[in-house]
Amino acid sequence: MDKIYRLGWYRDFNGYLKDIFGQRVQKITIDAGMGCPNRDGIIGSRGCIYCDARGSGSGAFVNDHLSIEEQIIRGRERLKKRYNAKLFMSYFQSYTNTYAPIEVLRKLYEEALRYDDIVGLCVGTRPDCVEDAVLDILASYIPEKQVWLELGLQSSHDNTLKFINRGHSVEDFKAAFYRAKDRNLLVCAHVILGLPGETTEMMLDTARFLGKLPIDGVKIHNLYVLAGTALAEMLLHSKIFLSMDRDEYAELVVSFLELLPQNVIIQRLTGDPPPEGLIFPKWASGKQITLNLIKKNLMKRKTFQGAKFLH
Repeated sequence: MDKIYRLGWYRDFNGYLKDIFGQRVQKITIDAGMGCPNRDGIIGSRGCIYCDARGSGSGAFVNDHLSIEEQIIRGRERLKKRYNAKLFMSYFQSYTNTYAPIEVLRKLYEEALRYDDIVGLCVGTRPDCVEDAVLDILASYIPEKQVWLELGLQSSHDNTLKFINRGHSVEDFKAAFYRAKDRNLLVCAHVILGLPGETTEMMLDTARFLGKLPIDGVKIHNLYVLAGTALAEMLLHSKIFLSMDRDEYAELVVSFLELLPQNVIIQRLTGDPPPEGLIFPKWASGKQITLNLIKKNLMKRKTFQGAKFLH
């Protein structure tokens, strides 16, 4: 690992899974038709300002109400052809995937894990929608399956969370995180860089915040504006100003990585918006270009994940 970091790398998710399972493992994205308490009136009705009808472009509606079994069969065949993958993880991605009655959740998770080539489960959710009973269900699949809980943090600043209408606090995130870790679940935090009002130092503070936690993984997204969102309305009426270009984002990601511990698994470095709904920035649709630039900057700066991490 030390040699890899000296060469200017970070601990990527694909490499981590190969180390664990001895071969490539691909995620099968599943849309379980979940809702969101920040949309149905329980917490709020508008949702997060960047979230469109698909859940911030996360893939909702893509599966056209297929059953879990049908989604897995189709996903498996697609990933076999594209990556020659033989092992998979079921990934409940769209919306809030712990937001349903306990027995409904249990049935969904177990249906997604009943195949021999499914080696793990990933569940994306909000930190304020993680009941102990749900965590107990997820923990019951360990150690036969690898189980990840993906929690949307986005920022370590409560003022930012309020502005983007997240409907939860940083303390809510920490509480859910520690309850999950008490059950030996792997936890991945989602972060968005470029949120309105945040300075570079504020965004790097989020990296420092995560570095103080025994976090297992991090997903880093760039902020992008999709049609039909509150953020798009703000941009249209000049209520916000967004200007981060690809070069600035790539440099920021490198600085963010430097502040994370070397053992943290980096599951994502940039967002992947649906091009048909993307308003700004247009460069966000060029995912591979952005990834290549991040890696180039790591090499150019002769740095690596954890280079500036302070215990």
